Amino acid sequence: MNLYWHRRDLRGTDNRGLVRAVSRSAEPVIPVFVFDPTVLEHASAVRVACLLEALEGLRAWYRERGSDLLVARGEASDVLPRLAAEHDIDAVVWAEDYSGLARERDRAVTAALEDDGVACDPVHDAIHHEPGSITPNEGDHYSVFSYFWKKWRDREKLEPLEPPAADALAAVTGEPLPSASELGFDEPTATPQSVTQTAARECVTEFCSGPIYRYADAREKPAVDGTSRLSAHLKWGTIGIRAVYEATERAAERAATDDDRESVVAFQRQLAWREFYAHVLAFNPETVTENFSGYEHDIPWRNDPDELEAWKAGETGYPIVDAGMRQLQAEGWMHNRVRMLVASFLTKDLLIDWREGYDWFRRKLADHETANDVGGWQWAGSTGTDAQPYFRVFNPMKQGREYDPDAAYIREYVPELEAVAADAIHDWHDLESERRAQLAPSYPAPIVDHGERRERAIAAFEQARGE
Repeated sequence: MNLYWHRRDLRGTDNRGLVRAVSRSAEPVIPVFVFDPTVLEHASAVRVACLLEALEGLRAWYRERGSDLLVARGEASDVLPRLAAEHDIDAVVWAEDYSGLARERDRAVTAALEDDGVACDPVHDAIHHEPGSITPNEGDHYSVFSYFWKKWRDREKLEPLEPPAADALAAVTGEPLPSASELGFDEPTATPQSVTQTAARECVTEFCSGPIYRYADAREKPAVDGTSRLSAHLKWGTIGIRAVYEATERAAERAATDDDRESVVAFQRQLAWREFYAHVLAFNPETVTENFSGYEHDIPWRNDPDELEAWKAGETGYPIVDAGMRQLQAEGWMHNRVRMLVASFLTKDLLIDWREGYDWFRRKLADHETANDVGGWQWAGSTGTDAQPYFRVFNPMKQGREYDPDAAYIREYVPELEAVAADAIHDWHDLESERRAQLAPSYPAPIVDHGERRERAIAAFEQARGE
């Protein structure tokens, strides 16, 4: 009998690991999830809420098939050998993860199981192409996305897998799921989107039935519902990457125009970005805490605590920055264009270390993935792979005017500005203090001068470069 260990693949359909576990033995498979305290140390209230919802949905999926999801708490390297002994397990199968923390855990699990004579069978599942499979002529991974994208796009993609038959799943009875408080977490202040297999299928179906054809343009506008909202589902694995890609390919076949097809490709390119960062992290696990790109000298981060707190609270006096930070607090999610903008503001305007921003996003995002967030923050901080040049600093007023011209997004999340005209909102930085007080007395003045801080940031990075 085999044990299937769910981690970040909380689904039954298109699950390569589960199919592998079933194929290894004529006996039914026992599915299990382990609440590992070492992993939970890096979790957050909003992500635990999503995890529990996804697990509840997965448990229901198994119960519909006469099985159940075993749930255990403790170090995975202790729990899995114990379960293997209790159920006379021959092999434990799981889907690989590529962060340093995950690999360290998996090495400990492998050693413990093999000491007991239990086979270990990790399976590649979370992304299309395993780290090390798309490489330059020299080196183990690409550090420039455009080169990676060309090979990724041309590389064959596997088709989604059907779920195993009900009789291939063991008729076990699992313990109730623990509550968030039992795991040591409060209820989240944010209300994240639903993260279940059903919600994931609905999400991809709705997106690929129409919005994907407008994605190339609409994805940049935070007031428009123009993105897929699949990031949390891919993070928790409530849908498989193969199923998502197949849906985009079907959408491309239905496309009425070349522009529609190019828009589909624009979305597929974002899927490739996700894999690019996974490859980079797999070979550079230290980049969670260290700069990927070195400078001759240390970057002279200012790390002003008051400015950091204003940024976290959405009280910087830069409307689109504050809207993004408040959306994060309210929903556990933020529009991608705004993610780049708030990250640029933190690392350049405030000259605060990207690691502070990464840590806040890790705590607040329902869709936090180590590879994506480290990659994105190092890109914004001009320290990562294929990063934003240090001298290119987003102008928050110009970004707001360009991507939220009517200020609809800003007004949704910054109610103090609800009655203020769009032009005044986008000119907030340049208004006289008396005018700001007249228009929105409860909304703060800008905490810094963008022009001055831009020049200061460029000088700081040039100093770090030894110029």
